[in-house]
Amino acid sequence: MSLSTHYQWRALQLQAFGMPENNGVASARLFDASLNLLLPAVVLLHLFCSPYTKVEESFNIQATHDILEYGISFSNSTELIATKYDHVDFPGSVPRTFVGAVVLAGLASPFRSLFSSPDQVQLFVRAILGLANAAALWHMRYAVETAYGKAAGRWFILLSASQFHVMYYASRTLPNMFAFILTTVAQRNLIMVKSMASKSRVSVKRRRVALYLLTIAGVVFRSEIAILLAAETAYMLVQRRASLTNEVIPAGLLGVSIGLLATISIDSVFWQSFPTWPEFVGFYYNTILGKSSEWGTSPFHYYFTNALPRLLLNPMVITVCLPLALSSKTIGRTSSDVLIPHLAFIAAYSLLPHKEWRFIIYSIPAFTAVASSAAGWFWTRRGKSMLYWTLNMLMILSTIASFVTSLGLLYISSLNYPGGQAVHRLHQRTIAEANESVRVYMGNLACQTGVTRFQQVRPSWTYDKTENNTKLHDPMFWQQFDYVLSEVPERVIGTWTPVEIVSGYAGVTIKPEEDDDELPMPSGALQILRGPKKLYVSIASFVRSRVTKGYWPVPKMDPKIYILQKQPTAMLSQT
Repeated sequence: MSLSTHYQWRALQLQAFGMPENNGVASARLFDASLNLLLPAVVLLHLFCSPYTKVEESFNIQATHDILEYGISFSNSTELIATKYDHVDFPGSVPRTFVGAVVLAGLASPFRSLFSSPDQVQLFVRAILGLANAAALWHMRYAVETAYGKAAGRWFILLSASQFHVMYYASRTLPNMFAFILTTVAQRNLIMVKSMASKSRVSVKRRRVALYLLTIAGVVFRSEIAILLAAETAYMLVQRRASLTNEVIPAGLLGVSIGLLATISIDSVFWQSFPTWPEFVGFYYNTILGKSSEWGTSPFHYYFTNALPRLLLNPMVITVCLPLALSSKTIGRTSSDVLIPHLAFIAAYSLLPHKEWRFIIYSIPAFTAVASSAAGWFWTRRGKSMLYWTLNMLMILSTIASFVTSLGLLYISSLNYPGGQAVHRLHQRTIAEANESVRVYMGNLACQTGVTRFQQVRPSWTYDKTENNTKLHDPMFWQQFDYVLSEVPERVIGTWTPVEIVSGYAGVTIKPEEDDDELPMPSGALQILRGPKKLYVSIASFVRSRVTKGYWPVPKMDPKIYILQKQPTAMLSQT
């Protein structure tokens, strides 16, 4: 987009969203302020509605806990790490970086005393990560406004906030979400460059910053970002926007140096082996040795036909906005410059057989930005013809539907953490034993679905998660415990009484049984939403009995984890 076209485009945006320039300035500012709050509000909503973690997040959340709880000692680090840190007993198949955990712990540490229990600290730690990702997206909004106008910037916020996966995982301690901060800020700089004159001093600086960030993210957090970096760099060189010797190579060398210095210096200490570069080890193990295929494979088209539509969520983005943006004479050039490197990245990464949506999440802001340009383009023309008016109505309705869908997915996802619910219910049931010496064994499913060290809130209790099969088959091993959280109680040796069964999500049924809960909720949410739930159940029951003849969509809940207590007689005989 030329400078003259850019300024004409910006002038057209003054009437965006129907706010007259003279008497609507205050309303426009209020609306923009509300939009700025939308992203962090939605991220925090997802965090508090689904506060527990899954196994793929466990390394970073456990590492953050250990750094906060035990610190880093340079005098006796070997002994401290060997005896206190979780990753020593549960190292995983390959080492992973501590860089993200060190940053999170460092940011959270000054505020730790404000919280009364460790599980509150976990929420705070995750909130820091989530708000950092929200800030990166908020920062990108202004690049979208620079490239496409204010209306596009507003649509970027609305579309991003309605995307379930980005909002839900923004606060989750996956390596991808640490990298997402860096890649989004890099994308912000690249959009600014691609929409303005490429030879200016400011553009050169922004390109270098983008290359620094992408390189660091690939070296430290996720190696697949190297493919995105290569695609962006190659496109710059082909378009003659960047100098290989003056920009690309110096930026790449500096980014690699910073990334290697950070990861090797930090991870060599925590893994007690020098030099340790976790992301290279993971790349070699999963890609060169092909071990990632053991987790399943998908066809070449998976990212394009499955992952992208799910991540973008809004059907208008795929079917209308992206095609319109790429074909438009006004915004097509900039939109193509933004999307082509990401399409190349996804196509290249599709050659690997093992695929997961989180491997391409870094591209979602770019697709959303281009889609927002089209949404802003026909929004500013909504009064010119019935076609534009219809497109705008469809866009509004599909965005509302995306928000509703996202909330529905959030509700279902909150039911997927029986481990976190089980340890929470155990603590609620045993308030009288809070200061006693109690031993609890937590089984595999509990540890995979919500139990972390932050949930171990009783200092006088001992929490055990042994995985050694020899010990698990030894009757003497089980005699030491007072409570067990197990998905298969028959395998727990000894005399035990089930005191509670924690259920988890197992699909949706459209014809529930009479005694099925029409709106199952985690125990924490139920305490707050008891009134709204009662109202919903009353309405649902009335519609089921009087209108739909028993049909009504209800989440199906199956028993997942049994809370077992050692029988008093067994405890007495032991004493």
